[in-house]
Order: sequence, then structure tokens, then C-alpha cells
Amino acid sequence: MRIGLYPGTFDPITLGHLDIIQRALALVDRLVIGVAINRDKGPMFTLDERVEMVQRECSQITARIGGEIVVHPFENLLIDCARDVGASVIVRGLRAVADFEYEFQMVGMNRALDASIETVFLMADARRQAIASKLVKEISRLGGDVSKFVPPAVEEALIARRPG
Repeated sequence: MRIGLYPGTFDPITLGHLDIIQRALALVDRLVIGVAINRDKGPMFTLDERVEMVQRECSQITARIGGEIVVHPFENLLIDCARDVGASVIVRGLRAVADFEYEFQMVGMNRALDASIETVFLMADARRQAIASKLVKEISRLGGDVSKFVPPAVEEALIARRPG
């Protein structure tokens, strides 16, 4: 069984993430969505809320196209998480050249830690390249329309978190 790991903070999950998830699902038998705890980023949503959002949105994908998706929170090294879930492939989404520079460094470090785990890059769909969770949160916080960037339930959660 080929197991892939798609890690991220998913704060919140966006249509860009969902595009990568759907496409990655075609490459593996089981796709594990690693929801990083990452306290350093100061997430808007709690770990439980992010896991629930990812599970809800992924259940819609598997209902529509099949496949197996497992949501797995983690706080350890990415390579250790990959080992924990039995992943032979780490899936990463790329939006722009700036993403590649960071990801290139990460691949080098991960390969030094465990050369048996490959990293596969999927380019974001052209319609989704500008979407970043950080920007989505800022747009929403300032009262902007994020419906083009996130699923409806995520939009509702963002609206509920708006100040005042």
C-alpha cells in the first residue's frame, strides 16, 4: 500500500489545499493529512477545530471520488510523522518560486534524516495559486469576502471569528 503524507497547519483549510488533496489522492492508496500543531504560528483555530474542518472537507472528497483519507494531528518532526503513519511519500503543494526555495531546503534536510521517504511537489492549480491561509485570515478579519478561497463552512467559521 502506497501511503502519502500531506502536512500543513491548515489554519484554515483552503480551496488550494483541497485541490492538492484531491490530486494527491490519485497518486496514493491512502493519503494522511498531517495537521501540524505548530504553536509558533499562533493559529486562529484550535487543533480540534482544524482537524474537524479538514475531516469534514475531506469526507466530501472521498464521497465524491473515493479513496482513503486519514486526518492525523502531529507535533513532532515531519519525517518522524511520516514514519509514524507509514508514509513513503510526502506531498507538498507549490504556489510560486518562493515556496520552492523553502521546500527545497526542507527536502534536503528530510532526505538527510531518512532517504527512503520521497517528497513529491504538486503545483497549485492556476486558479488557486494566490491562496494562502494567512491572507485568507487577514481578508476575513478586515471584513472581506473569502468565498472564492475557502469552502462555505470554513467561510462561516472565519466570519464567526471576526472581531467586534
